[in-house]
Amino acid sequence: MTTFKTTPEKADFDHIRDWVFDLDNTLYPHHVNLFDQIDKNMTAYVSELLQLSPADARTLQKQYYREHGTTLQGLMIHHGIDPQDFLEKAHAIDYSPLLPDPTLGEAIKALPGRKFIFTNGSVKHAEAAARALGIREHFDDIFDIVAADYVPKPAGSTYDKFASLNRVDTRRAAMFEDLPRNLAVPKALGMRTVLLVPQNLEHTFTEAWERHGDADDHIDYVTENLAEFLSRLLR
Repeated sequence: MTTFKTTPEKADFDHIRDWVFDLDNTLYPHHVNLFDQIDKNMTAYVSELLQLSPADARTLQKQYYREHGTTLQGLMIHHGIDPQDFLEKAHAIDYSPLLPDPTLGEAIKALPGRKFIFTNGSVKHAEAAARALGIREHFDDIFDIVAADYVPKPAGSTYDKFASLNRVDTRRAAMFEDLPRNLAVPKALGMRTVLLVPQNLEHTFTEAWERHGDADDHIDYVTENLAEFLSRLLR
């Protein structure tokens, strides 16, 4: 049975010099429901592209997501779509549900070393979300799906490319993510791993494979509140 911690121990992070954060449902909490807009846009894209009913489009969308890491990757492999067109349409959303989070901003700013956003989305989306949260200026760079040559997490080659491009010593880095499977490679590379989970987990996730469980021994910490976790770490 896996064991993980919920309260950060400073000694576990004293060596960290590169802090790597996923974007959606990580830098902002799951209950904001921003990703739901993206999810619906992707369903609509698949429905229009393949002339499927919304229900059938959503089933195929989730199949590609599960099998390929992103719906986009599945559509590129099986249907040869233009990835830029997909990203523009998927991220055509209203960012007003995101409110400035000064506590999170101050905590990220105070972390020793560099900070990165590492997302399966686009730079444009990450910039917009980070600006809405009031935290964009605290990050050194954004590594997105385009920089990854459209090969999404959890592919090992994508983490390698991120680390190589940014000269990250993974043994001195920490990764914050909302999907357990996206933390397996970082843990194998020597990174400290932190899983963000939503409050009322059982009522939020409908896909069992998206939840953390006893087999997830690659997760060091689990938290429901990123700002609180980082603030405690810095005390």
